[in-house]
Amino acid sequence: MSNLYGEQHLKLQQFFDTDRLAEAVKSNIVTQEILDEHKLFIESRDMFFLSTIDHRGYPTCSYKGGDIGFVKVLDNKTLVFPNFDGNGMFLSMGNISKNPNIGLLFMDFEKPHRVRVHGKATVHREPEYTNLYLEANIVVKVEITEIFINCTRYVHRYKKLGQSKYVPKENCPTPLPQWKRIDNLQASLPDRDKNIA
Repeated sequence: MSNLYGEQHLKLQQFFDTDRLAEAVKSNIVTQEILDEHKLFIESRDMFFLSTIDHRGYPTCSYKGGDIGFVKVLDNKTLVFPNFDGNGMFLSMGNISKNPNIGLLFMDFEKPHRVRVHGKATVHREPEYTNLYLEANIVVKVEITEIFINCTRYVHRYKKLGQSKYVPKENCPTPLPQWKRIDNLQASLPDRDKNIA
């Protein structure tokens, strides 16, 4: 079974008399594979939060968005998601290249519902991966370590108002972001984006 809890967690659980509860919760919800209920939920999402760790040991959290189903479950141990054009910093992708341990949080703010995923990630630029997605420059493959449904008691309810116009779509040119039109950035843009101000 998963070693989800370390000494630091057990001490707090014992102090607050939740050690039996925490063990029961873990036994009932934490699995090492993607169940059908997880797959259906993950593939119905158009966003998630990605947690990675940088070269200094700092955790960083990033919002990742796309069309519904942009995270694909390949089998009961593996999922993939794309990285699209961004600000050129490649913070999350670079972090994964250095430290493969990641966390993903899939949310439904309207129901509410959430699923947490821990896994080992690798970045791929080979066509067999990038061809899975329109305009993906990298695809992240995640081997699942742990996955579980998480309590939604404190999740605030929100309603989606619209889809980002920057998500790549078939037969529709993806608009350039406004920040790439800033005059002071023109000299620093990659060649493909030059002279768009």
